[in-house]
This record gives sequence, structure tokens and C-alpha cells, in this order.
Amino acid sequence: MTTQQEEHTLSHYLCIGCPMGCRLEVEAEDGEIVEVRGFSCQRGEKYAKQEFVEPRRMVTTTVKINHSLWARIPVKTVDAISKEKVQALCDALHRIQLEAPVEMGDVVLEDA
Repeated sequence: MTTQQEEHTLSHYLCIGCPMGCRLEVEAEDGEIVEVRGFSCQRGEKYAKQEFVEPRRMVTTTVKINHSLWARIPVKTVDAISKEKVQALCDALHRIQLEAPVEMGDVVLEDA
């Protein structure tokens, strides 16, 4: 008979789901969430679970633009992306040079 030792983890997060900024704690066994503690609202519980399973981030930055009053213009992702992909996206956006005119809402980089 083989006994497998369960992996017990305790992860801590600072919630950004609302202005409360709750200190969240996720207890897990073998990668499965057992309990979420520290949230004051449902957004906090949802945020903690998402952070544990697959952290996601919105990305906002600027890109170069030619023939414009400004040297750079602001851009952002439509939705949050996997935290693992943030650096690659920023690197790709750094290489982009747009040509004016550019309108608000224009897509400057398609999903990969």
C-alpha cells in the first residue's frame, strides 16, 4: 500500500476587487481550494479563487505614434489576460509604431 502525502498550501492575496482591500487567505490541498478566508464581499471570494487558479491582469501602457502631436499614446487590453502573458505583451507593444491618425477604440495588436 502506497501512502501519498497531501500537499497543503496557504496563499495570501490583497484583494483589488473593491476599495476595502481585504487580506485574503486561500487554503488548498493538492491544488484544490479548501477554504477562502478574509473577504468582506463576494468579489473578494471570487478574486481569491481566480488568483489562486489563474492570476489575470489588465495591461495599460503607451505605444509610439508617428506624425502626431504626441510621441506616444495610451493603450490597454480589452479584458484581463493571464499574468504569464503580460511581459510578452508589453514586449510586443514596445516594438509597435503606429501611424496617425489613430482613433479611440482602434485595435493596435490582435490577440495572439
